[in-house]
Amino acid sequence: MKQRHLSELGDLVQPEAAAYTGPCDVKGFQGAELQQLLRMMLLIRCVEEQIAQWIEQGRARCPCHLGIGQEAIATGIARSLRRDDRLFGNHRSHGHYLAAGGDPYALLAEVLGRAAGCSAGMGGSMHLYSAAHGFYGSVPIVAGTIPIAVGAALAARMDGGNSVAVAFFGDGASEEGVMHESLNLASSYQLPVVFVCENNQYSSHLDITLRQPSDRVSRYADAHRVRAAVVDGNDVCAVARVAAELIAAARGCEPVFLEAITYRWRGHVGPREDLDVGVRRSMESLAAWKRRDPVRRLEEALVANALATHEQLCLLTGEVRAQLEEAAARALEAPWPPQENLPGFVYASS
Repeated sequence: MKQRHLSELGDLVQPEAAAYTGPCDVKGFQGAELQQLLRMMLLIRCVEEQIAQWIEQGRARCPCHLGIGQEAIATGIARSLRRDDRLFGNHRSHGHYLAAGGDPYALLAEVLGRAAGCSAGMGGSMHLYSAAHGFYGSVPIVAGTIPIAVGAALAARMDGGNSVAVAFFGDGASEEGVMHESLNLASSYQLPVVFVCENNQYSSHLDITLRQPSDRVSRYADAHRVRAAVVDGNDVCAVARVAAELIAAARGCEPVFLEAITYRWRGHVGPREDLDVGVRRSMESLAAWKRRDPVRRLEEALVANALATHEQLCLLTGEVRAQLEEAAARALEAPWPPQENLPGFVYASS
């Protein structure tokens, strides 16, 4: 049977496309704000590089799904979010947790299974939680938090005010029926929910061209009459601009859908680059996607627009690395959860 696949995304999914390798367009942003966006992307990357190192050393033993290369999405979206918004992640949510304001130390301690972790050391990499920052949890069940976010949006509307719910998920989640049910309900009830699809073109190890008749996931939003936008997910300024518009619409009780096109540098799980799997995942394509590095593109934009010098950027990177090293050292010294805690986490007390 002849394979039918249509690419609706064009150069956005062609890694060698020169239009998406240059500096970000920083028009409309202040220098200090851009440096904060860069700081957050650097923090997310440094934290995940530390986790990758711990996996290789055998220190982190829980499954860890890394989003290195995708830092611009969570960072750009968080710019328009508030503490009273309700965020939900997935199995690859270190960046979502950190961009929301989560504590890097608590994240690292959680990955190590320590009591100081954001889920008391009982959840690991895929079960993160920080209600104080509006991050109400990540789970490994694909598409599992999408309907929960829709429920949170309904609760937000009933509570009054104009807070929104946000569901982060990957392109693979669009193949789960619950995503379509969630879009239908959100559209029918006009709920303040932001659907964020991080389309990195892979579900586990399988390329989207082998799974779907089109590579544009937001076509499902069109079917449910939900306003949608597609953006270069490796340009933090582009993400921030589009997210600001969509989130403002959501605060007016309109569901919205943001599809951010990106590429994860590491494999589905763990620190390996997985160049031995996937029809299009090769050394050449990975190298080409790395030329679209969201961190480098913002750094180049800052220098090109005289908003920072190379020396200032080096200093900023050093500050972030020092923060990460201090948090990592503390996490390694943090105590393990006491064994007597286990029944209480499993059974409800009478």
